[in-house]
Amino acid sequence: MTVLLKTPLHVWHAAHSAKMAPFAGWDMPIQYKGGIIAEHSHTREKASLFDICHMGEFILKGPGAGKALSKILTHNLETLKVERCRYGFLLNENGGILDDLIVYHLDVDYYMIVVNAACRAEDYATIASRLPSGLSLEDISDATGKIDLQGPASLDALERIIPGPWRRMPYFGLMQTEFDGSPLLISRTGYTGELGFELYLPADKTLTLWESCLADPDVEPAGLGARDTLRLEVGLPLYGQDIDVNHTPAEAGYGGTLTSTSDYVGKTSAPNMREKLIGLSLEGRRSARHNDAVVLQGKQVGIVTSASFAPSLGYAIALAYVGVEYVEESSFTITAAKTELSATKVNLPFYSKGTARMKLG
Repeated sequence: MTVLLKTPLHVWHAAHSAKMAPFAGWDMPIQYKGGIIAEHSHTREKASLFDICHMGEFILKGPGAGKALSKILTHNLETLKVERCRYGFLLNENGGILDDLIVYHLDVDYYMIVVNAACRAEDYATIASRLPSGLSLEDISDATGKIDLQGPASLDALERIIPGPWRRMPYFGLMQTEFDGSPLLISRTGYTGELGFELYLPADKTLTLWESCLADPDVEPAGLGARDTLRLEVGLPLYGQDIDVNHTPAEAGYGGTLTSTSDYVGKTSAPNMREKLIGLSLEGRRSARHNDAVVLQGKQVGIVTSASFAPSLGYAIALAYVGVEYVEESSFTITAAKTELSATKVNLPFYSKGTARMKLG
């Protein structure tokens, strides 16, 4: 029997009647009493707090750290300034995606790499094997707590909880401060499409910060269920479903991020495209499922990767890979359990009213 890992907030979740379920080897909150749709809507309208302590964090430092990392990841680190972060990929030799991750430039030759929980061990081993000698790579995941404050009211709430110059933080910027006598890193990033902040601090301080945030009148807890519907509405991929070792960044729709001039592992194949990830809207509320077939004129031309009813839109949506020769088609059929669903190709994101990039006055 597999023993699930627990975040520093596990006892709090249990005490507040969270519905728990396994995710990437962790026992994680899926929803609270109000349910997924209520939590989703609260995030779009005000601000929600998510326990994301399962994610992995590595620290890389030493002379030439940025140059060395540029040969491992797709990120263009030559243009990444201190106190900025950037999204990108760790690839295998064939351009397949081992993980999608964010690099935080904390100081000169000093970086934090945030990875997906399920990929943590393999990511660490892969990065370590590609680094030259003389650099320090440390896995600080177990000692680090991470909570995400997301929603259009998140800035006002953050200012009440931890006063600071947060309005000066640009999108994908970061600042370092203190909370309860311990270091706190705040980045203007997230996975919901809304204005939001990700907060990193010592694991033993996580509960104190969590409860301080929830004392704010605009903030409510939300689980991974709402996080999934929120990210899907804005077309953000989930590793293991929408992106994996069998697909390149270009196939996933991220060819435009491949601007690094460094010869990173997998660079030659990263722009290759056999399939492309597209967005599909469905008629009504009934959702497709992961691995449902995408059919065109009786022929399977693709496969659904993520799908759900979209609370902000009022109808079901899906992400799916289809062969590149079919990406210009506008209508498909999804073969779901015991039925067929009509699907129309739409541009991503599905939901375009998010506040993530809003200017802060």
